[in-house]
Amino acid sequence: MPFPERDQFPESLETDRLLVRVARPGDGQMFNAAIVESREQLKQWLGWVDPPPSLRESEASCCRAFARFLLNEDLMVFFIDKASGELVGGSGLHNPDWVLRQFEVGYWGRSSFLGQGFITEGVAALTEYALQQLGASRVFLTTDEQNRASWRLAERAGFQLEGTLRHDRLNIQGQLRDTRVYSRVQHGRQG
Repeated sequence: MPFPERDQFPESLETDRLLVRVARPGDGQMFNAAIVESREQLKQWLGWVDPPPSLRESEASCCRAFARFLLNEDLMVFFIDKASGELVGGSGLHNPDWVLRQFEVGYWGRSSFLGQGFITEGVAALTEYALQQLGASRVFLTTDEQNRASWRLAERAGFQLEGTLRHDRLNIQGQLRDTRVYSRVQHGRQG
């Protein structure tokens, strides 16, 4: 598929090991299987995995994600291992500001594929696409200060720590948390 126009999210892109593609109708079963398998590892950080979604809820999430993609409002993607065809995790470019050209990236990994660099590879590729093809001035992410795996992944993917927001939101357990803010910015732009 040729790359889209400058103001459009991509339907797919590839890395050496991954197919990075938009979530779409019919993906609910594989999405659900990955979340159910990974729920224990993810539930401390992601409220939408506990209680585990039903198959129907997972399919509805994929349908909504595809509709938002078609409207150019959000990009929820899956990382699929090209060698096995397995869903290894997910990410996306969220809350787009097409005027300032800023996007928020998020990510999660399937438990059975962690430690192999798939999520770092996918996040780095998606971020690079946003910077180079979408003309992003800034791609950022936030993560709980206690989620060491998440912020270390951000650093491996080339993000720089901007700072820590102290007691800025509640964690899953309802306690105040500190949030690390990371970004990658377009070089050569005046700021």
